[in-house]
Amino acid sequence: MNRNNVMLSGLMGLCFFAFSMNTQSQAQQYTVKKGQNRAFAKVTDDPKLPRVLIIGDSISIGYTPALRELLKGKANVHRIPTNGGPTTKGLKSIEAWQGDGNYDVIHFNWGLHDLKFVGKDGKNIAPENGQYQVTLKQYKENLSQLVAAMQKTDAKLIWRNTTPVPADCPWRIESDEIAYNEVASEIMQKNDIPTDDHHSYVIKHMSEIQRPANVHFTPQGSKKLAELAAVAILKELNKPSK
Repeated sequence: MNRNNVMLSGLMGLCFFAFSMNTQSQAQQYTVKKGQNRAFAKVTDDPKLPRVLIIGDSISIGYTPALRELLKGKANVHRIPTNGGPTTKGLKSIEAWQGDGNYDVIHFNWGLHDLKFVGKDGKNIAPENGQYQVTLKQYKENLSQLVAAMQKTDAKLIWRNTTPVPADCPWRIESDEIAYNEVASEIMQKNDIPTDDHHSYVIKHMSEIQRPANVHFTPQGSKKLAELAAVAILKELNKPSK
């Protein structure tokens, strides 16, 4: 083989390698812009894998990156591009969040923002001076509507119940989540939707994984919640379609 043929062969090899790498890189990616929270990474799907949508507030924002690592090679994990806030925000946004509805599983939660206290201007305020952002009665109505909207897709639904409100937490009353979870549980049982029970786990391990006087979690706490979510999601993905 002459020198020109050797060079051509080498170039062809390099081109094939580059193409292979590019093809592989398009399989499944989570691309993060500089300074961007990793939870909001741009998702490039592996078309061979099922698609999962995470809907929730800052608690789910905290566990989304770890959840993606746990489900790497098993599912494309998307999430809504914002904090899911209270159910009132969900009702305004659910159609846009679902997009074309082409998800295999939707793992969702609302609660901590509903039971938060706000003033007449809508800003966070101490409970003694404000009112619930969404009352328990309205929460039940809103969550029922949201479930109905998600059921219009072909996705399997998973309810992730609301994690505990600890003592001395700003803008909230300790243990208020219990009543909201009871209402949610009734809705989920009525609609045959499984519950990913983070609440029970956190109650047993609050001092280890939750920040004091705060509804949020330590990095290790978020990783643990991601593990719980991964188990619940894989369980649904492995169930035969109805």
